[in-house]
Amino acid sequence: MTSKTPLRIGLTGGIGSGKSTVGQMLHERGAAVIDADAIARSVTTAHGAAMPAIAQTFGTDFITPDGALDRERMRAHVFSHPEAKQALEAIIHPLVAQETQRQAQLAIVQGHHTLVFDVPLLVESGARWLAQVDRVLVVDCSEETQIQRVMARNGWSYEAVQAIISAQASRAQKLAVADWVIHNEGISFEELRSNVQRLPLDLT
Repeated sequence: MTSKTPLRIGLTGGIGSGKSTVGQMLHERGAAVIDADAIARSVTTAHGAAMPAIAQTFGTDFITPDGALDRERMRAHVFSHPEAKQALEAIIHPLVAQETQRQAQLAIVQGHHTLVFDVPLLVESGARWLAQVDRVLVVDCSEETQIQRVMARNGWSYEAVQAIISAQASRAQKLAVADWVIHNEGISFEELRSNVQRLPLDLT
């Protein structure tokens, strides 16, 4: 019996687009969902794999008392220091790639035929991620809808959300690399689920 090559989907979308909800729906359909953002967070928790290098590069001011990355302080720092962002990514990205590959191989061994890589900054990463997937699925909505959703969910100010959106790839840049688009605006949860169900995935 020959084993099928799994379909690798890159799932992306701006903050507040509903990308994580779509990822959960794909998981419910039987796809293996590998969350790159969750992996990145895991390597920066207390005693996470990235923490020794982060402490050495940035100093203890960016480490919480329990030994995790002070995410708020680092977020503010990298917004105003592009070179710091590059240094942080140089530490985290190889660790994320290693764990992503491990989870993908495990999913294949378990018999999954569709692998979904949930990557918030897939477009921003350029060829590094695009070369690893067969299809790009973009969850799309207007910038104003993104802002209102994140303000309601996180309690952040309008300006804070807008700053994050401005630092990400634009809607046009995301849509330019999309093979499939799910428009998540002005529709019900069930309509969104129906749109996810219609994606042509091989889950047998």
